[in-house]
Formats: sequence, C-alpha cells, structure tokens
Amino acid sequence: MRLEGDTAGRILLQSVDFITPVVDDPFTFGQIAAANALSDIYAMGGRPLFALNIVGFPRDELPLDTLSTILAGGIDKVHEAGIHVIGGHPVDDPEPKYGLVVTGEVEERQLLRNSTARAGDRLILTKPLGTGIIATAIKQGQAPAEALAAASETMCVLNKAASEAALEVGVHAMTDVTGYGLLGHLLEMCRASDVSAEIAFAALPFLPGVVELVKAGLAPGGTKRNLKHVEPVLTVTGELADHERLMAADAQTSGGLLIAVQPAKADALVAALQARQTPAAAVIGRLSAATPAQLTLLGS
Repeated sequence: MRLEGDTAGRILLQSVDFITPVVDDPFTFGQIAAANALSDIYAMGGRPLFALNIVGFPRDELPLDTLSTILAGGIDKVHEAGIHVIGGHPVDDPEPKYGLVVTGEVEERQLLRNSTARAGDRLILTKPLGTGIIATAIKQGQAPAEALAAASETMCVLNKAASEAALEVGVHAMTDVTGYGLLGHLLEMCRASDVSAEIAFAALPFLPGVVELVKAGLAPGGTKRNLKHVEPVLTVTGELADHERLMAADAQTSGGLLIAVQPAKADALVAALQARQTPAAAVIGRLSAATPAQLTLLGS
C-alpha cells in the first residue's frame, strides 16, 4: 500500500505468520516464531513498525505459565527488532501456535521483490539449511545436542542485518527461505523473474548433524513435498544422492534470505554480510536467461 501526503514515497507493508512448536523450550519457541514472522518485512527491504500477537493455546492442557513464557520469548525478539507488540488475539486450540502480524514500511525506491532478479545474477544465502530435518529429529527425540543448539541459534537470528547489508550494497531481488525450502523459493523467484537457476550443492551451507539425520530417514513430510514439487523442472548433474536432494529442498523455519545480486557486487555483499556476522554468506549459484524457469542442481 502506497502512503500519501507527507509520507509519499513510502510503502506500507503487512505480513502474518505463525507456527507450531519446533523446539521444546517455550521461550526459544517464542523467539523463533517472532523472528520467522518478522522475516517477511526484512525480505522486502522494509523496516518493522509494530506487531500483534497471534496465539493458539490449549489452556486446559498446559499451564498458562508456558504461554507467558512463549509470549516473553516473542517480545524479546520483537524488542530486538526495535519495535513493540501493541496487542493481539488468543484462541483455545488443542495444539500450541504462536506468531505475529507485522506492520512495516519501506521507501519505494528500496522495495525488494522476488520478481526482479536478472540473468547473470549471483545467488547468496544468509543462513544454513536443515532446520526442518532437525525439527523432525527433535519431535522424535533423536536430535543430537549440537544440532539442536545450532538450529535454535540460527532460527532465532533476525534477518535484519542481512536485509541491511543487501540495501547497503544494492541488489536486484530477495526473498526469505521458509516452508517451501531453498529450491521451492528459488523456483518462485525464477518464475517471477523469467530466469533459470544453477545451484552447486557443495556450496550450500548446512547445520551440523543434518547429513546423519536425513540418512536416518528424518526428513519431514514438507521437505519431501517440496522436492516432489520442483522435480518436473529440476535437473541434477554429477553424483548426488537421494538424501542430498532432500537436504536442498528442506522446509525451513525462520530461514535466511536468498539474494540475487549482480556479479560485480557479489564480493561486496559477502563482505557486508560477514561484517554483520550473519549465520552464512554463501555464494551458492547463479541465474541464467534460459526460459521457462528451470533449476539445475550440480553434484560432485
């Protein structure tokens, strides 16, 4: 929505997202859910203004202290974003759910979309992959402590710094990597921008323990659906095992930003991300003019 009057040149942004628990600790769950909801605003190059809570909670099954702790985790992350929660709405629900409605703004000239990538652009990813696989392992009590800690840490990281780096350098397009996984969100970008993509599997950053967990059959249903969705337009070259294809399609919670940047600025963007200590700053592939949109995953 374009704002008029003395705010001309700015666009109002609105997003909503909520999730079920991906970790056992309620405070950490609140942090992750809030970071996940704020990500849509950052993915557009925007600045959050305020948020509203969305809560589903089984009040007769779990103590209200648990809900208070979830909300405290969310507020902690919202305050880190420099804004406040100004209200919200709870409902009685047999399964806990938490998230935010976030209102933000962006200067029109800085608005970033997933539809403006260009042939030749380099693709850069700002968080490691594998949170869906690790979350499934957590639910089944099979997640190693190192994997749990690493996944929790990266999911709690706001995409604020990565978005600021992209705006500082100047990039062509951007989206966040969430439920559709890297390949799913990349395909959306390619179709919207009328380009194709080539990704090097060896360049993809993964959380510790992901390889062992996916080999043990702990890929979530969403990850399998993601891979099936992109398979009609996916070409795999070289040696790439079935579990590695699943890793590239893993459904993410509070994932990083996928950024399309012109080649001359790729090094500057990596440096800007590293200076802000984003969880990853990986150059994972490039875009080409081939149409209709196709994905190529390069194996060894």
